[in-house]
Amino acid sequence: MSKQLSRRTILRGAGAAIALPLLDAMTPSLLRAESTYKPVAESLGEHPRMICCYVPQGVNNTQWYPQDDGPDWTLTPTLEALREFKSDFTLISGLSHMRSPGGHDGADTWLTEANLFGTPGKDYHNTISVDQIAAKMHGRHTRLPSLQLATANGTGHATNSVTLSFDKHGIPLPAENRVQSVFERLFVLEGAASKKATMQRFAERRSILDNVLGEAKSLHKKLGTTDQQKLDEYLNSVRETEQRVDRLTNWVDQPKAKIEKAGLQLNADPHSDHDRMMFLDVMMELSYLAFQTDTTRVITFEWDTEPGSKGDGNNDHHTLSHHGGDATKLEGLARIDRFYIDRLAHFLSLLKRTKEADGSMLDNTMLVYGSGMNNGEIGEHSAKDLPLLVAGGAKLGLKHGKHLKHKIDARPMSDVLLTVLQKMGVETDSFSDSSGTLASLT
Repeated sequence: MSKQLSRRTILRGAGAAIALPLLDAMTPSLLRAESTYKPVAESLGEHPRMICCYVPQGVNNTQWYPQDDGPDWTLTPTLEALREFKSDFTLISGLSHMRSPGGHDGADTWLTEANLFGTPGKDYHNTISVDQIAAKMHGRHTRLPSLQLATANGTGHATNSVTLSFDKHGIPLPAENRVQSVFERLFVLEGAASKKATMQRFAERRSILDNVLGEAKSLHKKLGTTDQQKLDEYLNSVRETEQRVDRLTNWVDQPKAKIEKAGLQLNADPHSDHDRMMFLDVMMELSYLAFQTDTTRVITFEWDTEPGSKGDGNNDHHTLSHHGGDATKLEGLARIDRFYIDRLAHFLSLLKRTKEADGSMLDNTMLVYGSGMNNGEIGEHSAKDLPLLVAGGAKLGLKHGKHLKHKIDARPMSDVLLTVLQKMGVETDSFSDSSGTLASLT
């Protein structure tokens, strides 16, 4: 039986002390442990769903992009963990964010495809993300219209967002990174005292919003045209917050779904190298349960931030992404890519092993996975030929089992987002700078 060794273990002899290199036995077991969570047998209903998972810093292109395309394409080393799901996903290459100069603002625009710096008079302006369009349609049926998850809490800041979701005014929606808080928000039942406190909190929030709106109306008359427009944008956000408070109030007396939490690592720390694997796994497991119980049908999850991501643990992912063609750095990138794909395979397994009507949850769940940058041959952080795959949604009309290889810059990534949006049942012919749906995906 192997023994756990301290990272400070040294060898002593003849009065000398020699430090050992980092050995596997010095690595905390949790870092390498597989999740013990088991999926439930069946979902509570058949509904269209979407989840968008973002990984930062791009990928090692040489081990991600295959040379062949079509239905008989060859799995690359990075994607080998998805072999059993090859008929359940499509790898897409060549698509770009046409209006981005590249860099580290990929998370800001991955689901909006906005031109952040194209609005006169503004040094940053985002637009609505695709998930929020879907949430507007499906959110009226679920406790939560959408769920935003990340490794950091809140919104981050312009060009370094920690959330993928933006409302119709381009304002970021805060993400949650505390596992226990997400679990409680989704599934912990509230007692009478807790409900009373919640209603009191909502009432106080509503009172504050009413006061803000009242004062803003008076202020509006004293401002110039430009400032009035800025204030109007702010007031629209306040009104939407007011509507969310009203909606939450209506759900207070509705019982939350009951689940079995055995195997869920609710103490996983998003900031711990030790817990890195378990944090990602448990957040995806909570996403699975949120779908399984129809608590929400729309989720976004930023798996790490740019440029401070740590990959599979104590790594400087950002430095590796500026690889300059260095073989050691490229192998470090490939290791992180495989780590992420293993986490993705775990989630797909949960969905596929859960029965839903005459199929599985995966048949009604669409997953968009990828990054907002391409590192190219030297690590240039381009917004062209973005690494991307789409999985699930067979009953929603998606057809998989192929590599769709496009000429670089011929089509925008927003074509994929438009396709997913339509499969969620949203009636629209366009999204952002889309040129049309991706017919080869359906």
